[in-house]
Amino acid sequence: MNTRNFGSTGRSVSEIGLGTWQLGANWGEVSDETALATLRAADQAGTSFFDTADVYGMGRSETLIGKFLKELAPSSRSNVFIATKLGRFSPPGWPENFTRAAVRQHTEASLRRLDIERVDLTQLHCVPPEIMAQGEIFEWLRELKREGKIGAFGASVESMDEAHVCLRQPDLAALQIIFNIFRQKSIHTLFAAAKKQNVALIVRLPLASGLLGGKMTTATTFPASDHRNFNADGQKFNVGETFAGLPFVKGVALADALKPLVPAGLTLPELALRWCLDFDAVSVVIPGAKNPDQARANARAAALPALSPALHAQLTEFYTREVAAHIRGPY
Repeated sequence: MNTRNFGSTGRSVSEIGLGTWQLGANWGEVSDETALATLRAADQAGTSFFDTADVYGMGRSETLIGKFLKELAPSSRSNVFIATKLGRFSPPGWPENFTRAAVRQHTEASLRRLDIERVDLTQLHCVPPEIMAQGEIFEWLRELKREGKIGAFGASVESMDEAHVCLRQPDLAALQIIFNIFRQKSIHTLFAAAKKQNVALIVRLPLASGLLGGKMTTATTFPASDHRNFNADGQKFNVGETFAGLPFVKGVALADALKPLVPAGLTLPELALRWCLDFDAVSVVIPGAKNPDQARANARAAALPALSPALHAQLTEFYTREVAAHIRGPY
């Protein structure tokens, strides 16, 4: 597994990380045994970056990661980078979550579930942009950093405007963004600024909620507990978090249209992950995995050669011509 510098933290992390929303909730059922096996498989494949949040399964994802960490030898544990998020857990809920007391409460609760004394990175979890613009919440994160409860702080954002609000904070370590072949705006609106400030970029939804896995059809259905069922049109939270903001039927058609562009010897998901990694502003890509085979397959993308400039040009043109007009939600 190749590694990249993680912004200003002085740490290196695996190019392919593991997003663990699906191990907590909202992606169908994943048993504890399968979740732990998935974490182990990712680790064995060289993954060192694990992204979670307090609200994923109301603490379930963090608890599972805590159990996984306990299994590791000290030498292996020292290489693992754990990133969590706060701001959406209830109680106390919105808007009380955005107080000094709640930020501390949720941080300490995450530490208990993870069973660690310090988390490597805490991220604001898509909190209202006006809260981030006020700036106080970042001061409370600085307090926690000084106390040694967090190693660094960042923010998971929905739009490029929100990302630039966060970049006003001089010691911001990381931004987490939605970025994939279907969602390319950040290349021209964020990457240069993030590189200039040495802010790590964490890429979530690189496979657009599975659309870029290449196996979905318009007849594909999802369990009732899966956000791809209950949030397909933004009924519960930002529509951009589901299928990268594309209507499902349109997204399936677009994924099918990409298949002829996949080079021989690659799969569509490998193309999608490699495409993200070809941008040097990207620090780590965090596809999810619901089983060990998926975790291992994701990790293999780091060893693939860079895509050709001609293919990059084709994918840029495809996005501009076929995709951009169909994206919904903050962007």
